[in-house]
Amino acid sequence: MILVIGNKNYSSWSLRPWVAMKVLGIEFQEKRIPLYGPGAKEEILLESPAGKVPILIDGGVRVWDSLAILEYLAEKHPQMWPSGRPARAAARSICAEMHSGFPDLRNHMSMNVRKRYPGKGRAAEVLSEVKRINSIWSAAKGPFLFGAFSAADAMYAPVVFRFRTYEVAVDNRAYYDAMLALPAMKEWSAAAEREQESIPQFEPYG
Repeated sequence: MILVIGNKNYSSWSLRPWVAMKVLGIEFQEKRIPLYGPGAKEEILLESPAGKVPILIDGGVRVWDSLAILEYLAEKHPQMWPSGRPARAAARSICAEMHSGFPDLRNHMSMNVRKRYPGKGRAAEVLSEVKRINSIWSAAKGPFLFGAFSAADAMYAPVVFRFRTYEVAVDNRAYYDAMLALPAMKEWSAAAEREQESIPQFEPYG
């Protein structure tokens, strides 16, 4: 399988299936397309009709959108979701909530692994979303959200990096630390630090 991703410093959507496959030991080749550079859009369109990363290529099958990729992988690797129907339902619910929600967090605390913006991005609507995320993490059933690492943790992995960048207070520090301690998260972070590409970043709102 080939996973097409964007810049590791910025592409939160790419991180999700990448970290899930790394942690769960699913073999794949990585193809990185630097976003925002000349010809990037055209190169991505050659891989995905949606023109966005990530894209998973599995033989003649192409899957785009991070949550769709995780669901596709779960068909072959059931450990992608927690065991037990109630746990899977809860995991899918918080994944869908992350997938479609938290717009203010995305806008005011964009992912930038290399930077640190302590105290920035704390508009009232962002703090409301931070509170909701803290409540989800505080309900963790073990070192990860459902005990063992699952798709739910992969979906929230970019938020862990965001909270580190903006030095957001975390209620469940054990979960936050466990995520950052994952070798896959360390590998992604180190690669982001080595990247040379940069894009104009707005200064986060106060």
